[in-house]
Amino acid sequence: MTAAIDIGGTKIAGALVHPDGTMTATTRRPTPRGVDGDGVMAAVAEVVADLARDPAWPAVRRCGIGSAGPVDSAGGTVSPVNITAWRDYPVLARTEAALASHGRPVPTVLVGDGVAMTAAEHWLGAARGHANALCMVVSTGVGGGLVLGGRLLPGPTGNAGHIGHISVDFAGEECACGGRGCVEAIASGTAIARWARDHGWTGPDPTAAGVATAARAGDPVALAAFDRAGRALAAAIAATATLMETDIAVIGGGVATSGDTLLGPVRAHLPTYATLDFVRDLRIVPAALGTDAGLIGAAAAAVNLLPA
Repeated sequence: MTAAIDIGGTKIAGALVHPDGTMTATTRRPTPRGVDGDGVMAAVAEVVADLARDPAWPAVRRCGIGSAGPVDSAGGTVSPVNITAWRDYPVLARTEAALASHGRPVPTVLVGDGVAMTAAEHWLGAARGHANALCMVVSTGVGGGLVLGGRLLPGPTGNAGHIGHISVDFAGEECACGGRGCVEAIASGTAIARWARDHGWTGPDPTAAGVATAARAGDPVALAAFDRAGRALAAAIAATATLMETDIAVIGGGVATSGDTLLGPVRAHLPTYATLDFVRDLRIVPAALGTDAGLIGAAAAAVNLLPA
């Protein structure tokens, strides 16, 4: 049995995840606002306490934490963009202490949310059965993770596969990371909505979801915004596949819920960039696990990365 904790900007969730991937004792708290770092951690501790009250708690052998990033898995710290009270916060050590307070130490691993999503989709989702896969989250930002040779590859700090900060436009606008022309600066939900507004779109819902609705209705600016995002994603996916020889790219996250509005342009542009024989058959598919991916992935990462 594995305890799983999913930490994001709006909620902190927990569950006990069974060996077959089913979840029990699911619980959640809103991510606190207007508090210091320890105030946010108090919500994590409450989630742990909820799990520890479940009758299955004595069977827990490990814990996985999936967190919004940036993360430093080696140092056990997080600095989430959407949790401003946490900067280099020692969430791994604090969570281990919270777990131990309920009877015994529980070995714990920390990964970023993109890596957690990758672990989930490889275990039970759209990348199941694929030895080499790229999985992506396209939302407020763009993140991802890699499976190579059938194994999750988080990298030394837990950030391997962070496709959002591959540059696909050397002369492009500056990204929040300090780079230029990053995928995230073109294809994130925030970037799609901003580009559409800057080019004259005036829909009532000023978000990527609103732009997607307009695109489905045939609005030319909205269609162009998604086409631009799809081209950036296609170029980055092809580059990753060429480097790592992955054969599938799984795309999830809030923007990906627009379906073919996003995936259609990605697939249309992919042949322009995936030109070598060993990447021509690269598949682009939607993620399968939805909102469960964070918890399932945190558990899967713990199983993958901690000693048996």
